[in-house]
Amino acid sequence: MHVQLLTDYENTRLGERQPLPEAYLGLSDDDMDARITRARATLGDRLVILGHHYQRDEVIKFADFTGDSLKLAQLAARQHHAEVVVFCGVHFMAESADILGAPHQTVILPDLAAGCSMADMAAIEQLEVCWYELAALGIETSSVIPVTYINSTAAIKGFCGEHAGLVCTSSNAAAVMAWAWDRGEKLLMLPDQHLGRNTAYRMGVPLDQMVVWDPELPFGGVDREALERARLLLWKGHCSVHTRFSVRHIDQFRRQYPGGRVVVHPECTFEVAEAADEMGSTEFIIRTVSDSPPGSAWAVGTELHLVNRLARQLAPARTVTSLDSMGCLCSTMFRVSPNHLLWVLEGLVNGEVHNPIVVPEPTKQWARVALDRMLDLSRKD
Repeated sequence: MHVQLLTDYENTRLGERQPLPEAYLGLSDDDMDARITRARATLGDRLVILGHHYQRDEVIKFADFTGDSLKLAQLAARQHHAEVVVFCGVHFMAESADILGAPHQTVILPDLAAGCSMADMAAIEQLEVCWYELAALGIETSSVIPVTYINSTAAIKGFCGEHAGLVCTSSNAAAVMAWAWDRGEKLLMLPDQHLGRNTAYRMGVPLDQMVVWDPELPFGGVDREALERARLLLWKGHCSVHTRFSVRHIDQFRRQYPGGRVVVHPECTFEVAEAADEMGSTEFIIRTVSDSPPGSAWAVGTELHLVNRLARQLAPARTVTSLDSMGCLCSTMFRVSPNHLLWVLEGLVNGEVHNPIVVPEPTKQWARVALDRMLDLSRKD
């Protein structure tokens, strides 16, 4: 059966959330699984589903590819055969897929409410004010390279692309930052201060050569002398999940498992990163724990769905637990439910497109420049 996809989005404004129809509420798990499977079969190879590691189990099991932000960005760039990319993640990830995708492709986010609180901490208007204020303080902006974490809006990525900067992920932050310092005296890192601080410190940059730029304060709350001394300007942003972990959690785990080890994501605070045994991206965490000797015990400082998935996969040979016994859930990622996935897939079968993600020009052009710089750098590693 050939599926004719609608391409006219006049009735769906960018960013306008379409509510989930009542017909998709209250369905049994078995019914949803069967209908999702049928819809996927009907769409065939015209469809590709991407699922982030933090996605809930009942959704990610339908993903054709799973991974962290870097892996999925690379996969999105290679899926040019597909007419539709359904991204089971959050808004900035779907934007990246649209930026890197082919012109004929449609990118869908099952629920437009699946955002990222960290990305929301850096608005393009704030960044433009920052750039103006740096110049007003006497900082030569041509010597400042802007680097944005992939957890940012397309507009922020576009600014970085237009101003000789690029994107990074937790997997390649060190390589990206080294690239930036080869081209400028200073680096403006946004929106997550902790990724920037933790990575730079392990690259040998002392803390007294870093400053935090608070976009809510005039001139970032930083004086000119401190800016002139700094090599790294850290945007005052953070991940609401990873900053919940504390050194107290690490101490509690070590008391319970004296020989256990702690691995955390670089979005955690500096104190937690320093107290842990290992620090790295989501892919690094999976690889490190999976390759550890049988009998190992691990506390993992990242999102709960990934930790629980690792614990099930590696039991009973290894003990894997969340660093926070209460668990840290990414509530916005959780918004993408199997109900939403079913709705968008059955819509496609019927020739309807729900919740498309369309990044407008010229933002798309410059954001692609920033992403391509990152991907080119990754290919050289």
